[in-house]
Amino acid sequence: MILPGNYGLIARLAVALAIGLLIGLERGWERRELPEGQRAAGLRTFGLIGLLGGVTAQVGGSLHGIVMAVAAAAVSAFMALGYSREPWRGQDVSITGLVAALLTFCLGALAGAGETTVASSTAVVVALLLGFKPELHSILRRIERSELLATLRLLLISVVLLPVLPNAGFGPWQAFNPYRTWWMVVLVAAVSYVGYFAIRVFGERRGLLMTALCGGLVSSTAVTVSVARRANDQSARADLLAGAVAVATATMLPRILVVVGVVSLALARALAIPVLSAGLLTLAAAAWFSSRSATATESERGDEPSNPLDLRLALKFGLFLAVTMILAQGANQELGYKGIYILAILAGLVDVDAINLSCASMVSQGQLPIGAAADAVLLAAATNTLLKPLIAVSVGNVRLGWRVIATVGAAFAGGAAGLLLLAR
Repeated sequence: MILPGNYGLIARLAVALAIGLLIGLERGWERRELPEGQRAAGLRTFGLIGLLGGVTAQVGGSLHGIVMAVAAAAVSAFMALGYSREPWRGQDVSITGLVAALLTFCLGALAGAGETTVASSTAVVVALLLGFKPELHSILRRIERSELLATLRLLLISVVLLPVLPNAGFGPWQAFNPYRTWWMVVLVAAVSYVGYFAIRVFGERRGLLMTALCGGLVSSTAVTVSVARRANDQSARADLLAGAVAVATATMLPRILVVVGVVSLALARALAIPVLSAGLLTLAAAAWFSSRSATATESERGDEPSNPLDLRLALKFGLFLAVTMILAQGANQELGYKGIYILAILAGLVDVDAINLSCASMVSQGQLPIGAAADAVLLAAATNTLLKPLIAVSVGNVRLGWRVIATVGAAFAGGAAGLLLLAR
């Protein structure tokens, strides 16, 4: 007779068994061609190893730790002996199967101890990792040393350095924020990194446009900096690069409405017509430049970018951001309420989201009229858009600059048309 109190234990042991069967399914499938009895471990063995882990987690009392260690050592020893006797292994010195068996035991023990969700989700990841062996090895064969180092550098500046930086103001007017400044450095570097691999995987045209679309959801300025860097390659197509800048700009404009609308729906409604009309004409410019680049012959197609991660450019942009933040905060402190437009212009040189959220928050609290807030948001967006030709020329070249100017002209024409509709 099963007592009600035992149901929880049975469920935990069932999860431990299922974990072993899942990992054993992948291990058994890999060795499915071997005759019965010549496989060191398969579906049944891994299932039993998982169940053994679950049972071991329930026994031992005060000696629980020692019992777990002995059981894990026994599993490792028997699995090592079994794999060493497999006749098909030959010169294969891989210990993946041994590690998988030990991990199965540990996950079974984790499930037996009550952490069934963590154990089962980890088991799925382990099975996927084992099952994608050909694809993972293919990546290793194709990756270049420069790409590996670029990945490590990006992880260093984002995962290691970014979290330890203080998220507080320093310097004049407490305007320099190390965390926010370095976040933009990471963002510019990440856009460059993602764009490199997008071009490698999808080709120059589709890769650049996909990068611009995704990057524009975060920072169209960062996308412009990254795209303009490619303009210095002799093989780069100016029409394609201009199309990418236009896509990022067209993505930025409706993003303004989303960001503002989260805080103040009334302000978003006041901005909807000019912002959306500007976005539509900018999108038309993007389609125009993209169609022109699509007609290029194969001989005109650019080579893959040579540098996956341009940290020097990202650091320069971070320095520019820090200076602009100090100037913007200074204008706000010295001029007060009347400096909102100057602040919007200066903030637009770097990022529009900060000033947009500030204005929306002031409108929702009754501290700023909707008309003044809308003007400030449009000024920030206009400044940010006007900055793109300057970036295109200074980081890239004049050929790209003229095309980006045409894109900016389309955006301003659309915005002006929207404002005229509102004035009627």
